[in-house]
Amino acid sequence: MKNNKIQSVNKDKEVKFTKKEDKFLLENEVCRVASSHNNIPHITPVSYVYENSSFFIATDYDTRKYKNLRANKNIALAVDIYNSSVENKAVVIQGTVDIIERGEEFKKLYQKFDKKFEWVRNDPWKEGEAPFIKIKPFRKVSWGLEKNDENKTSNYRSH
Repeated sequence: MKNNKIQSVNKDKEVKFTKKEDKFLLENEVCRVASSHNNIPHITPVSYVYENSSFFIATDYDTRKYKNLRANKNIALAVDIYNSSVENKAVVIQGTVDIIERGEEFKKLYQKFDKKFEWVRNDPWKEGEAPFIKIKPFRKVSWGLEKNDENKTSNYRSH
């Protein structure tokens, strides 16, 4: 077994997505997010908005996801298409979160979600009733987006 060293993570470093990664992230609207608290992982599918290399999701205050993210600001996110054992595509990130509950940023996000998702129009909410989560990536890996996928893009140090 290989002796892997645990390397420190620079969470302030901005992740740059390739044009193909950007295109893939903009073409999709569902991802899976993983959070944890007390070493217990939790994963859930959610709708997202991708903008300026950040991801935005909505949640409710009484969810495990929200409670985890209040206690531990680290998150993982996967946007993927898996149809078989070949031709799979994905962008996977690790990041940190900001919780947006009120103000101009909340209002702008709400308008974007309202425009993009029917479920928002069917079940509207106001400031203070449910927050948005801003996900700021500090690591990423992707595959299946290049014609020749030998060029997997990554800024992960070890997998």
